[in-house]
Amino acid sequence: MNTKQQQIRPNGFAFLAKQLQTSTYLIGKWWGSKNNQPVLALHGWQDNSGTFDNLAPLLKEKGLSVFCIDLPGHGFSSHYPPGQTYYIFWDGIHILRRIVKHFNWTDIIIMGHSLGGAIAFLYAAVYPDDIKKYISIDIASPSVRSPKKMCDLLGPSVDKFLFYETKTVEQMPCYEYQEMLSLVYDAHAGSINKEGCKILLERGMKPATHKKGYLFTRDPRLKTSALGFFTIDQVLELASRITCEVMNIRATSGLKHDNPDHYDLVLDTIEKYAKKMERHIFNGTHHLHLNDAGSIAPSICKFLVS
Repeated sequence: MNTKQQQIRPNGFAFLAKQLQTSTYLIGKWWGSKNNQPVLALHGWQDNSGTFDNLAPLLKEKGLSVFCIDLPGHGFSSHYPPGQTYYIFWDGIHILRRIVKHFNWTDIIIMGHSLGGAIAFLYAAVYPDDIKKYISIDIASPSVRSPKKMCDLLGPSVDKFLFYETKTVEQMPCYEYQEMLSLVYDAHAGSINKEGCKILLERGMKPATHKKGYLFTRDPRLKTSALGFFTIDQVLELASRITCEVMNIRATSGLKHDNPDHYDLVLDTIEKYAKKMERHIFNGTHHLHLNDAGSIAPSICKFLVS
């Protein structure tokens, strides 16, 4: 697929439903030639593959192919079946591994924003011989929490999951388009401009069937993402196993962390073992790749083709 208007359900992903004996499926957007192994692009938590709609065309102009994936529960991909919990960081390893194995790709390259960057980190640590390089945008690793905070969140997270699981489609909030646009814009608290919100809503909403208006396409159970967080010791051990080329892009007004010092601590650890480590800081918000793709595209292209 060569343009963003062409949205496909790749034939290759029929294997996922067949293997799991379920109706699970993934949907993605492919930019550039299908004759080239693509950069695998992973979006952030509760976003979708549209997050790369401004960046991917700029990479395509340089001869690169980019495969942007809607992770399970996001965009147009299927939701997990009833009773199955999202472990958003670990789930990404399973998804990537299935894709890579199915297409027999080697020396893979991953570009991830936020959650997607954390998944790239994990994949590089778990399968160091299979990944050539990865780019993480405004994140250094999976979210780090203290053991106390992790334990405090367990019960409420389970109850929250069960609450959302009991909601029927008819009980889900339904909105007019402008109302939905305002909700998304306000929820991101300035991280995404209005045009970026419109892009995300192209895959983030669908017409309601029970009343006039639109529903969000994302699975509301994703809000229970507190399950599966990491301690700093776990993250640093994983960071020490990363040997590929790494590029980290950080926004000046980016994601806020419980322990800001951990960001550089993780990158320092990666740098000790990685073949190459690049650190870049750009003016912008957490979604700078969507708001101002042109500012970071040259550095990304240079890293990818080096």
